[in-house]
Amino acid sequence: MTIFTVHHTTIYRYQNPVRPGRHQLLFRPRDSFDQRLISYRLAVSPEAAETRWIHDAFGNCLTLFDFDSKTTLLRFETEIRVDHTPEKSPDFRIEDYARTHPFEYDKEELPDLLPYIRGHHADAAIDAWLDKFVTRTAPIPTGKLLMTLNEAVAQSFSYKRRSSRGTQTPAETIMRQEGTCRDFALLMMEAARSLGFAARFVTGYVYLHDRDGPLRLGGGSTHVWCQIYVPGSGWVEFDPTNGIVGNRDLIRVGVSRTPAQAVPLSGSFWGDAEDELEMEVSVNVKTG
Repeated sequence: MTIFTVHHTTIYRYQNPVRPGRHQLLFRPRDSFDQRLISYRLAVSPEAAETRWIHDAFGNCLTLFDFDSKTTLLRFETEIRVDHTPEKSPDFRIEDYARTHPFEYDKEELPDLLPYIRGHHADAAIDAWLDKFVTRTAPIPTGKLLMTLNEAVAQSFSYKRRSSRGTQTPAETIMRQEGTCRDFALLMMEAARSLGFAARFVTGYVYLHDRDGPLRLGGGSTHVWCQIYVPGSGWVEFDPTNGIVGNRDLIRVGVSRTPAQAVPLSGSFWGDAEDELEMEVSVNVKTG
């Protein structure tokens, strides 16, 4: 058991006073058997006229803010403490029918998994990349295939932090041979979907060990990875940025079918486009 404390601050600066429109914040961790929210603190400046909490279509907890005053600085600050139970190693307890790939999901689960199996970026570049290390002419152990796919992304591409919004297409990531954690997560998801797996996007945080521990990429801001549905094991965490399999060092906040559905903070403002100066994000994850 590990207690993680996460401090997350986002600041928007404007050169002239603007009135913020509705903002949507995704920061409350998903409670489960392997992580439990102990406490949270939320501060917004200027103070919102109304704050509401809802659950979205994926069961994520969202906070909605509406404002009625103008400002040149908009600040969101959150602090969460999570009781986290890490997996020591991947434990693939796979149903007999799914022990080797290819396989077909159980007919009772298939209708619910279909939206996560359907690819969104069908591209020959994905198949060409997969063909370098996946043999499709013979059965392969399912666990081995997924771990190979995760490691292939981790070892084949260079991590490069990018502050601009949006996610590269898998074809762009393959062509550029570099990307951010969200680019790598989407590439793995689409590659897994092309092989018939159900995959979904995960947003949250990664714990960075001290210099004596393993190096983790994607710190200093929110982090993303993906989950693959494995019969008998359920939704299994795969972080292709760091080559992690399982939940070790990963604090899960939200899940979705596409990256655009799991943005940590989004919103609008009333004013001129050129009034927006910058956005500053700071994330610190520590134990205790």
